[in-house]
Amino acid sequence: MAAPVVGCSRSWFWARNFSFGNIAELPCRKSLVLASTLFRSASKTAAKQNCKAPWAAVVGLEIHAQISSNSKLFSGSQVQFAAPPNSLVSFFDASLPGTLPVLNRRCVEAAVTTGLALNCTINKKSLFDRKHYFYADLPAGYQITQQRLPIAVNGSLSYSLCTGKNQNELVSKTVRIKQIQLEQDSGKSLHDDVRHQTLIDLNRAGVGLMEVVMEPDMCCGKEAAAAVRELQLILQALGSSQANMAEGQLRVDANISVHRPGQPYGVRTEVKNLNSARFLAKAIDYEIQRQINELESGGTILNETRAFDYKLGRTTAMRDKEGKQDYRFMPEPNLPPLILYDAKSLPTHTSHLQVVNIDQLQEKLPDLPSVKRAKLVERYEIQPQHSFTLLNEDGLMEFFETVVTATQMNPKKVIGWILKDILGYLKQHNLTVEEGPISPLLLAELLNLLESGVISSSAAKQVLEIMWNGEGKSPTLIVKEKKLELIRDQNELEHICQAVMDGHQKEVEAIKKGNKKVLNKLIGEVQRATRGRSDPVSVKQILEKQLLLQPTEKNP
Repeated sequence: MAAPVVGCSRSWFWARNFSFGNIAELPCRKSLVLASTLFRSASKTAAKQNCKAPWAAVVGLEIHAQISSNSKLFSGSQVQFAAPPNSLVSFFDASLPGTLPVLNRRCVEAAVTTGLALNCTINKKSLFDRKHYFYADLPAGYQITQQRLPIAVNGSLSYSLCTGKNQNELVSKTVRIKQIQLEQDSGKSLHDDVRHQTLIDLNRAGVGLMEVVMEPDMCCGKEAAAAVRELQLILQALGSSQANMAEGQLRVDANISVHRPGQPYGVRTEVKNLNSARFLAKAIDYEIQRQINELESGGTILNETRAFDYKLGRTTAMRDKEGKQDYRFMPEPNLPPLILYDAKSLPTHTSHLQVVNIDQLQEKLPDLPSVKRAKLVERYEIQPQHSFTLLNEDGLMEFFETVVTATQMNPKKVIGWILKDILGYLKQHNLTVEEGPISPLLLAELLNLLESGVISSSAAKQVLEIMWNGEGKSPTLIVKEKKLELIRDQNELEHICQAVMDGHQKEVEAIKKGNKKVLNKLIGEVQRATRGRSDPVSVKQILEKQLLLQPTEKNP
């Protein structure tokens, strides 16, 4: 292992330099004895320091995104999720002799658009290669990919993390994109454990993929998950991929290693086929800790492929990678180089249907997530971290904007109800925004009742809970049936406040002695007594007035 060896050599050089400075002043024999003692002592000290030194983790990602296209990369077969097995397979997909690939223009445009959005250099000339390996779900015995000269290189992806005690501080980071390449997907092996057989479904064989290779610039699961989520949002904004991880349209392989700071990278392991950002973060963090524990106990890390068991929350070994597999890459003989053009190099009198124009695709790029966040912050004056949450949850931004349009409430207040209450309910019941029982228009109606002073905030919480339970009634009807309107009678409210004070004399005395925080407890008691039908601001004013009028008890 590189890390322990380098650590030992550093201890050696530190000890040797330390002992030399003391030998010259001593008699020969004594100097040798003392030098030996000093060397052993220095070695132990350095070893202890090395053991206490923190570990650094390195994470790189390989992400396969299924291109959003009606047909496959090299054939006219339809692309459809959950179609009957082997119902979308052409002769070329099944690799029958004599069939030839025909490149899908839509897939090329999707790859170029993605490269532009990720600040890549688009290669005007790229090549296709055959990558040979033998699985039952790869009928040709090779995959057509772009090993030598991919379609896009040298890009970057900026993403942000919420940090701090309350997760309210944003930290921006950047990961380098090594390359984006076009390639075929393989079929799917379905293992029947009952009959002890494996069935092959070739519906997925030949579907167009973009492989996005990220440099090892990340150090933990949280960073990797944030980068993948940002990429997912970009792909969806571009329309180049639906990037639905649950349907396998975005699959992540994570390469992970650990080392002591300042030392060479350690041996890496690869965790394959992670299909959710949450599992990606868990798998990476588990693997980092597993490698640290293994090295600190004197073991070694094997260069191997591992899988993540989400039920156990741990990675398990799949296959050894110590012996480097020879994929026997060779140029794809049935496909010419892929030539792209820009405005300067575009041949005259050429139909736009016959070429892919990079500049034309650049002009058509939509607003990316970073631009959308900036617009949300500027338009609604919300916090930057809130804009991240709105975009990261599918459909939440549209939900928010619909509510803001239909309500009189300030967007700064609306965002609190959506992020704390609506999103809290959705998370609690594991639902998406679209699956939630409360529509944006119903929420807007509720907030209008609150904003116009018809109900209190606590009553609004009660109404929201009733709405969530799915009775199908409007907020206005619920307020009327449950009699949750604010108490308008000042005398009635003063009488209730006085009754609460009479029943909580200890709290009253504490307030009179200077403990103003106890006043909040009395306000809460009034809210309970009125079932949320009192305005907290009015209640506070009444209590403060009555406390001033009430005489202070004198100690005997």
